[in-house]
Amino acid sequence: MNGVYVDMKYLIRARLEVDGRVEKHDVIGAIFGQTESLLGSDFSLEELQNKDKLGRIHVELKYQGTKTVGTISVPSNLSRVETAIIAAMLETIDKIGPYPAKITIEEIRDLRLERLEKIKQRARELLKLMKEKEPDIREVIREVLQEEHAKAQVAKLIEYGPERLPAGPGVEKADTIIVVEGRSDVNTLLRYGYTNVIALGGAREKVPETIRRLAEQKKVILFVDGDRGGELILKNVLPQMKVDYVARAPEGREVESLTGREIAQALSQMKPAEIVARELGIEAAAPEKPAGEAMKPGEEAAAEAKEAKPVAEPREEKAEKPPEERPPTVKFTIPKAVLEAAKELRGTLEAIVYDKEWREIERLKVRELYDYISKSEPGRIYAVVFDGIITQRLLDIASEKGVGIIIGNRIGNKITHKPTNVKFLTFSDLF
Repeated sequence: MNGVYVDMKYLIRARLEVDGRVEKHDVIGAIFGQTESLLGSDFSLEELQNKDKLGRIHVELKYQGTKTVGTISVPSNLSRVETAIIAAMLETIDKIGPYPAKITIEEIRDLRLERLEKIKQRARELLKLMKEKEPDIREVIREVLQEEHAKAQVAKLIEYGPERLPAGPGVEKADTIIVVEGRSDVNTLLRYGYTNVIALGGAREKVPETIRRLAEQKKVILFVDGDRGGELILKNVLPQMKVDYVARAPEGREVESLTGREIAQALSQMKPAEIVARELGIEAAAPEKPAGEAMKPGEEAAAEAKEAKPVAEPREEKAEKPPEERPPTVKFTIPKAVLEAAKELRGTLEAIVYDKEWREIERLKVRELYDYISKSEPGRIYAVVFDGIITQRLLDIASEKGVGIIIGNRIGNKITHKPTNVKFLTFSDLF
């Protein structure tokens, strides 16, 4: 029945009881007859219908012995107040035909809210449909263009470094590089637009010095086959050089045989290298950044603004202060439940905020943490545990808001001032 009321704002629904048998036209006649001139011409039902302010009145009846019961539906395009007045006016009807009657308003529905809910539900369905189809569309575009540009793309392969390693032209300038096994893997990734790729030159015993040097300056994704050979490369490479993330081809597949969509999916499911190393029972190499190396301009702010996945880097060691300048040691106990929660946070890019009793206040994304602390009342937050980088900016706002403890994945290189009222440490300090 809602389709009848497409252009209406509200729907008045009333229950009808009559001490006798009446027909629909008796009810309609009583409604118009007993409300005529009751509140003046402005509320004449006939006039309001002529002006499309009221819709057609619907009556549904059934008989119970000698009585008549049913419902009355009145669609309204009036304001909320005027609609309520019309509804109240209906309840003044006390006789239909020769029989006593009673009309009781059951509800006044806002039809616009119902339509809005349908719009939102349909929008969610359409958005989901768009997301499901989007990768397929990109794949179609790549496949259509693949044959036309194949030669040009293959021609982009370069030989990089003194070892003349197969690589893409973007490997030098990119902030992140993808390390693969061989030339065929490089060609496959180039075919789908990944120019920041470089090959190990096969499953060799020693990682080329060129790749080790690049790894010291950039984030590294090690992308290997989904078979035993890929596992052997992981066991060989992870202990030798800094690797931030590990991506694997689907089980039993080789990187060189993947489609563009399969490559994108594999990269989206990459894991932190330290987690993969633990799964394989090996120890990953530590980063080799020079001590005191500064972040790139804007890197500190980006660490909080972006959902950058954590990368293990050494904490910058500062020269120790003379004993007389060193602030007193602050001792505190971290509950076991909090330590377990911190372990589970790794790789999630989430943060947990605690009060002084170590009760969880809020769980949120790392990118939202700075704004959350800045908007909190001073002293409300006691501790923060998060899967991200502890930066100077975060320490400053924590000090300002009375946060006592911050536990993060790692500490940024550009910490120039350590607030005396904030104790901060990393996951590696705890477990």
